[in-house]
Amino acid sequence: MTLGEKLKEARKQVGLSQEELSEKLGVSRSAVAKWETDKGIPDIDNLKNISKLLNVSLDYLLDDGEKIDELVMREPYNLSEYGKGSKKAKKDRVIREKYPDAEIYTLIGKMKLTKTEKVIDNALGFLTDAPFGIPEFINGMKNLDKEFYLVDKENKQFFVTVTDEFIETRQLAKRIDSDKFEIGNWKFRKGGKVK
Repeated sequence: MTLGEKLKEARKQVGLSQEELSEKLGVSRSAVAKWETDKGIPDIDNLKNISKLLNVSLDYLLDDGEKIDELVMREPYNLSEYGKGSKKAKKDRVIREKYPDAEIYTLIGKMKLTKTEKVIDNALGFLTDAPFGIPEFINGMKNLDKEFYLVDKENKQFFVTVTDEFIETRQLAKRIDSDKFEIGNWKFRKGGKVK
């Protein structure tokens, strides 16, 4: 699916016309029409605004490689409304409420290192006695607010990310049956089931 096709589909999902979207973005209707027919590409600021207005991720809009997902939905929620306990326990309640009849697995995720980060990691390991990779540690610290889940419901699978502010749901185009897999620049392994 091209960027234009994704943009058009997401716009229709939220019930906006090209004219309405163009007004919200502060661009001409013809600019939106060009983007949707792949005769032009929005600049990065417009892409960010489109992502927010249409409740889709930038990854979804820009991913032109192998089809990972069919649709990405982002929904805000209030974490404080999900009782007491750790953030992880609250997020488990969020996902269970959203998918009450589904089989849900917690995922343990780790960002893949870029080539530069691998070089830095090897150099630091060689020069110091650091017990862990510094770039890997930094990536882990940047993503502390995220919990990941794999949801099986009615012969469909969803990859769900729950942060402190929103739930992002991707319907997967390909079924994942292995305990270890990759999505984008992340490596995942299945944890336990969410009860």
